[in-house]
Amino acid sequence: MQKLLKLKPVSYVNGTIHLPGSKSISNRVLLLSAMANGITCLENLLDSQDTQYMLTALKTIGIKYYLSNNNTCCHIHGIGKAFYSPHFISLFLGNAGTAMRPLLAALSLNANNAVLSGDDRMHERPIKHLVDALKQGGAILEYQKSIGYPPILIKGGFVGGPITLNGSISSQFLTSLLMIAPLAIKNTSIFIKGNLVSKPYIDITLNLMKAFGVNITNDSYKSFYITGNQQYQSPGNYLIEGDASSASYFLAAAAIKGGSVKVTGVGKKSIQGDIEFAHVLEKMGAIIDWGDSFIVCTRNKLEKINLDMNHIPDAAMTIAIVALFAKGTSIIKNIYNWRVKETDRLFAMSKELKKIGAIVKEGKDFLSVTPPDIFKFAEIDTYNDHRIAMCFSLICLSGISVSILNPNCISKTFPSYFKDFLKISKFD
Repeated sequence: MQKLLKLKPVSYVNGTIHLPGSKSISNRVLLLSAMANGITCLENLLDSQDTQYMLTALKTIGIKYYLSNNNTCCHIHGIGKAFYSPHFISLFLGNAGTAMRPLLAALSLNANNAVLSGDDRMHERPIKHLVDALKQGGAILEYQKSIGYPPILIKGGFVGGPITLNGSISSQFLTSLLMIAPLAIKNTSIFIKGNLVSKPYIDITLNLMKAFGVNITNDSYKSFYITGNQQYQSPGNYLIEGDASSASYFLAAAAIKGGSVKVTGVGKKSIQGDIEFAHVLEKMGAIIDWGDSFIVCTRNKLEKINLDMNHIPDAAMTIAIVALFAKGTSIIKNIYNWRVKETDRLFAMSKELKKIGAIVKEGKDFLSVTPPDIFKFAEIDTYNDHRIAMCFSLICLSGISVSILNPNCISKTFPSYFKDFLKISKFD
């Protein structure tokens, strides 16, 4: 395993990037396809650590599928109902939140003793709000170590009914409930307590459920009504969009040191909220051109921003890097849920940004970034977080080198990232 990657100063970026499939969509449609009636052919499936955890879990549960040689096309034989295993099963899901949360919910419908576990960081990521909601619907769940965190023993029992869910920590909790509720015996009403974070990710879920034949009544993200005893129907073929979060690094590179960069696979017809990242770049001064399935960013003078970015938490990390190349102090607000991601991203971003010379203020739910007078060479700790590694790769656009520790952590969502980044990079 490569321990350190040193990126030489990049003088110019220009070119086209064909994006890998969206992680958020890939793991959702894998699960929906497995529970649907019929065979689904998924095209442009993301081939990464997180999707491999989901695929391995589905195989253990008993789902049959066929992967193409490059792992980006998957034919899944759906069972047309909730999962059931007559035997005890144990699923290890690493640090894949998009596998852990939905599978916990899906197995709560009908499991007969299943344990879900993950790596050390997953066992530190809160899941209590989802567990409490599933228990309201009748699920029998037991924490195996620490209350509020995986690993968890699942004994089934979820039947639906009225449920109150705290939506302030992760939208994945609501996504998980929404995807299983149509298969429950009773109708389900979900009432959101507090402010729901990352609403665009719920829109992804609702769009995908609709593609599989299930519609939900959504009252301004405050309550959701789902009819029970339904069956998902395979759409036949489903093309997965390119990953909009991954697009952010290439668009940002163009804004900082372009030239122009075109990303394909996402555009103005995307169902992913992270395409809003391009609008934020535009607010900062970059030139953005849109197509139905592409976005082009061209360099222009960059100015500071002061924005609430709760709706695009992953892409907002990239904005913190772009702020280093803008005039003035930028403030990224309402991002508390950075703290419960793959690492405490507020702490990690603050610490690593200071290493390269930035003036940073870290609050409970915000980050203030003032560009350095002079960029400093640094070895960047990645905290085994793919997004930290990809974000800080952009420091090589500053005229200095940067070293990324544990660069292979990008395999979680984008194994070919550094190779693709170097494809559009020019050196003096």
